[in-house]
Amino acid sequence: MKGHIVISKATIDRLPLYFRTLRQAQEEGVEIISSEELGRRIGVTPEQIRKDLASFGEFGKKGVGYYVRELIRHIGEILGLHRNWNIAIVGVGHLGWALANYRNFASLGFNLVAIFDIDPAKVGQKVNDVQVYHLQALETVVKEKGVQIGVITVPAEQAQDVANRLVAAGVRGIWNFAPIKVNVPPSVRIVSEDLSVGLSSLSYYLSRQLCDK
Repeated sequence: MKGHIVISKATIDRLPLYFRTLRQAQEEGVEIISSEELGRRIGVTPEQIRKDLASFGEFGKKGVGYYVRELIRHIGEILGLHRNWNIAIVGVGHLGWALANYRNFASLGFNLVAIFDIDPAKVGQKVNDVQVYHLQALETVVKEKGVQIGVITVPAEQAQDVANRLVAAGVRGIWNFAPIKVNVPPSVRIVSEDLSVGLSSLSYYLSRQLCDK
C-alpha cells in the first residue's frame, strides 16, 4: 500500500461497495472480473475503479482483469477487516435487535461481543448467542471484552451520554444510529446513520418527479 498519499473520502466510501460486489461475484463462481464488469454491477465507471484501486497499489493484469479472491483479500486488508474488531451494541429496541441478528458481521471481520440495555426483561438474555448486559456495566464489560467499536441505537436524548461513556471506556469508533449529532473527541472516529434523513431525501426526489409530470 502506498504511503503518504491523501485518499479522498469518496474513494474510501466506494471500497466497501467493491468488497461487497466482489464477494457476491465470488459466490457466483467468478474467478476473474474486469473493471468494466465490476463497474456495471456497481454503477461506477471502469476508469473510476482503476483510479481508486491505483491509490493503494497495483492490482490485476492488463488485458486479463482482477483475480476476484486476491482483490477481495487486498481490499479487506485496506479496510482493516482482517483485524477482527470487537463491537458492542447499546440499546435493544427494534433496530438494535435487528443489528444484533445481522449474520454478516462475523464474515466481515466484526465480532459482536456485548449488548447493553436498561430493560430488566432483556438484561440477562441472549441475542444471537450474545449476552445482554445492564447499561450500568458498560464500562466494565467494554474494557473486559476489548470492545473497539460501539453501536448506538438508543433514543436521541440518551445518545450523547452513551457516547460519553463509550469513549471513557476506551472505544475507538462509534456507529451512531440515534437521530441526533453526537460529539466525540478527535481521537474517536464516528459515523452517523440517520434513517429519517435518507427517507426524507428519497421523498423529496420522488415528489419532484411527480411535480414535473
